[in-house]
Amino acid sequence: MSSNERLAALSDAGVSVWLDDLSRDRISSGQLADYIRDYRLVGVTTNPTIFAGALADSSSYDPQVRELAARGASVEQAVREITTTDVRNACDVFRETYEATGTVDGRVSIEVDPRLAHDTEATIAEARELWKTVDRPNLFVKIPATLEGLPAITKALSEGISVNVTLIFSVERYRDVMEAFLTGLEQAKQAGHELATIESVASFFVSRVDTEVDKRLEALGTGEAAALRGKAALANARLAYAAFEEVFSSQRWKALAEAGARPQRPLWASTGVKNPDYPDTLYVDELVTANVVNTMPEKTLLAVADHGTVEGDRVRGTAEDAKGVFERLSEVGVDVDDVYVVLETEGVDKFEKSWTELLDSVTEQLRAATESGGSA
Repeated sequence: MSSNERLAALSDAGVSVWLDDLSRDRISSGQLADYIRDYRLVGVTTNPTIFAGALADSSSYDPQVRELAARGASVEQAVREITTTDVRNACDVFRETYEATGTVDGRVSIEVDPRLAHDTEATIAEARELWKTVDRPNLFVKIPATLEGLPAITKALSEGISVNVTLIFSVERYRDVMEAFLTGLEQAKQAGHELATIESVASFFVSRVDTEVDKRLEALGTGEAAALRGKAALANARLAYAAFEEVFSSQRWKALAEAGARPQRPLWASTGVKNPDYPDTLYVDELVTANVVNTMPEKTLLAVADHGTVEGDRVRGTAEDAKGVFERLSEVGVDVDDVYVVLETEGVDKFEKSWTELLDSVTEQLRAATESGGSA
């Protein structure tokens, strides 16, 4: 089976293939367009870590940095102009995909400042600003699923802003996210917005669950604990999908669907395999089902293209087995609720750290450009 056939089979099974990476080089070299053509790519996600890496590894940003320095732009302004430029241009690359998929896919995501993760009003204000600045209908504004993020998700959707909800780790919090989505659409309908123009995905993180749970299982050091390694992440995602099916078959949802709304699809995030003992396509092959997105790091995308296996739906009908995994985890002594708290805290902290690195990098680049004569 060729690379294209493997990814085509994934797409045909109902999985939208997205890339969890973006850089100016990918856009300007034509690589992003090549991936759309050759790998059935229909979307891109970004985050502060991705942008920090892109700026550190490329000289493609130098002309814009020199122009920003000549203007006397602040580091905050510079970071936003640099990142929104990349995202806007990527949206344009995906415009044909956006139209060909009936505006469902062809999406590019940009994150609100992660330092605002626990500030509802500031998150709402930034979501509005990003939506206005990028000014593309195929944009997703990423808002974290913190407790303070939930009302911001509702408010953004109510104003017609399409949202990618990020950093979801537990099914309980995912249900809160779906509630925020439904409420947002109900408010948008009352405000007269056309519901068909509002899209949303819910980014449910996968591999990090195994990383944290496996660490705790190894610390327990028993045979029963060892037998559960590598099972929590898939079980968690499968339970999330069961919750998705439940909510989006409800009468409340059907009323919105009749008004033109489209469901908030689950998005499998963090699908790069971090444990070398596990197959490198594990979190793609085992999470195949309809109406989902899988956003993959490039390494994972290429692995799936090379040797991924699509063997029908691997998610529907698995909820009871998945519940059994969590029952056994509790029995051996894993505090699953604490796992989720740790993962959300670490997730926000990691993005805050990357954002700081991004600010520091741009500060240094602006300083160097100013000393060398700005735009000269």
